[in-house]
Amino acid sequence: MSIEFEGTTNPAGLEVYDSIEQRRLQIKTSDTISPTPVATENFYFPVDKSCTFKTAELFFDQLYSVTTHDNTGRAKENLDAGDVVNLDTGTRFVGLSGPIRLYVQVDCPATIEVGLKSIRISLESEATVRLGMRSLHEHPAETITTSHDVESMMKAVSAFPSALKTTSAERAWPTLRGHPPLIELGDELHIPEGAEQPESEIQITIPPEYQNLFHAAPLAFYLGATIRPGTEPLLKTSEFDYALGTEQELEDEFARLLKQIFFLDCLTRTEGIFGNRLHELTMLEDELPLDLAETYSLSLSEQLERYLEIPYDWIKQYIPRWPLTAHVPSTPENAELLPFIVNELGIIRETKSHRKPTLEQHKPTEAQFVRSASEYRTENVDLSTDSNSFVKPAVTDESIEHAWFGKQIPLGASKASVEAYQSQLSRDSLRESIEILIVCNDARMTDEHDFLDQTYGNRETLPFDIDSEFGVSSDRLAELLTEGGYDFVHYIGHATEDGIKCLDGDLDVRTLDSVDVGVFFLNACRSYEQGLALTQRGAYGGVSTYNDVINEHAVETGEMMARLLNRGFSLRGALEITRENSTLGDEYLIVGDGSVDIAQTEGGAPSIISLEKYEGSEFGFALQSYSTKEFKLGSVTASLLESVQDRHLSPGKMPTSRVEKESLEEYLTWTELPILINGELEWNDGIGPLPID
Repeated sequence: MSIEFEGTTNPAGLEVYDSIEQRRLQIKTSDTISPTPVATENFYFPVDKSCTFKTAELFFDQLYSVTTHDNTGRAKENLDAGDVVNLDTGTRFVGLSGPIRLYVQVDCPATIEVGLKSIRISLESEATVRLGMRSLHEHPAETITTSHDVESMMKAVSAFPSALKTTSAERAWPTLRGHPPLIELGDELHIPEGAEQPESEIQITIPPEYQNLFHAAPLAFYLGATIRPGTEPLLKTSEFDYALGTEQELEDEFARLLKQIFFLDCLTRTEGIFGNRLHELTMLEDELPLDLAETYSLSLSEQLERYLEIPYDWIKQYIPRWPLTAHVPSTPENAELLPFIVNELGIIRETKSHRKPTLEQHKPTEAQFVRSASEYRTENVDLSTDSNSFVKPAVTDESIEHAWFGKQIPLGASKASVEAYQSQLSRDSLRESIEILIVCNDARMTDEHDFLDQTYGNRETLPFDIDSEFGVSSDRLAELLTEGGYDFVHYIGHATEDGIKCLDGDLDVRTLDSVDVGVFFLNACRSYEQGLALTQRGAYGGVSTYNDVINEHAVETGEMMARLLNRGFSLRGALEITRENSTLGDEYLIVGDGSVDIAQTEGGAPSIISLEKYEGSEFGFALQSYSTKEFKLGSVTASLLESVQDRHLSPGKMPTSRVEKESLEEYLTWTELPILINGELEWNDGIGPLPID
């Protein structure tokens, strides 16, 4: 099991260890205790391990998010630093969200004190306490070996739901969906203990072909379904059969079903333990033919039967924006990709594309210079005759990021690689500070460096350490990339397909065995090949360029990306906003994993505000949120503007609300979210008023 615990004497208390996430925490008690393992089934909350012990006090010397729950497990109140809450007689639960999820059950009067850096639960007298523990399970716990045989792969993928913490509608919460086990190709199928396929009342039958299996994998994981070979595609439950692929292509149907079932689970879960009011439910409840309270109590098969009676067109405008669509070649080797894509509930499609697209390029004036290491080249680039040809995926408007896993260079999509995902599995534990390196290899670009130096790390609550290097040699750059251990590298200068320009020539990253870099931004011409090489040698992901870029436009793009990354946006969110609001955004693409980020947000999912000036003192206000590794698909966020009820599923865009200028100005004084004012992007860089007239 992933969670282990044992009593300690110095200090007195309990130590809990999560072997998946390699996290350890200490709970102090009033005296030494003897924790006794007990069954987890009777907990209202999904937990991996549970124990009981006697104590008069529990003390946590780190800050958790604290929630109180009533005797049915339903959430009642979120506590903030400085709060003191008394629990009356009767069973109560205290939820603590931290590196390991904890639930404390007390059956006697108690007091909760939330300090700035600690939490104390004091019981009226010594009593038996029950503690539930759950791993965040953001990393795979096991590795499944499978042969190239597609039916063996079906059994391997059918074991993915071993990572689900529940099969109730609460699985729509990202914290209740663990990372599926890894897949490794071998001679025969081997599913280790701990990754066995759970019992399921749901079956998905598909013709035994790789592409069908890949397309079905995300839905099968989410439903906890068994995948079986058969001639006719079918979703089979204990209550009904549902034919697949009769009115649309199978990959389209799997995508639609995943979105529909997931979204309706998000509405149904509002009747569960973590009930809350959602904007989407407010908009739909008068027309939705579902009694959500009744639906919540039904079996999974019965829920699905009701869900699938609802026309997709009724709900599609309210479904959250999907973070990821992965375009994956249907080869057995790519089965190793499935756990990483499924972990995000990404939609999987075949690598269908429009061939021979031409990459349009901005032509510089005589006064402008570009960031290539040579003269400006051609007005258009057409590489469609070789193995690195440009392709445009057939579908590019379904998700925030479309990740292309084929060999070609995608337009309108990111270039993904399995190495970028695998490198993150061996990353070290979170460090106390975020290490950033800015390299400037052209004296004409020092103004951009100075701006970046002020932008990264200008948030007081986040510890950044920033190093700068100017005019580095190829040996020095190689040393920085291989030994620096930086979380983020921002390069300013010149490049070609064959290398990054240095004082003494080019450094070709492809000549390095490995790199020790997390995320990168190569703000130089034609940096695609070098960025791809970084992700194939240890980097998690970054941003590169297709072609030559005009310097002043590159500065604009670099500054915008820096501001967004500093505010906690992932690469995919930051690049989408940059593409929509800069001159040169289309010249850039993500290489590697687009979900990576370099900073955490404050107060919810990273978002952008849209404002529109109305007559009088009113403005139109709308919030668009983005997902991150911390706020995955199914999270809930809100603007916190008191006059707007916009608690919604993230990622998503809210409709426009009318707000008064006075309340809006007060709100903008305390938020650092980027703001679109009448279509122009503005930055709220610090505490203080932002002119909005």
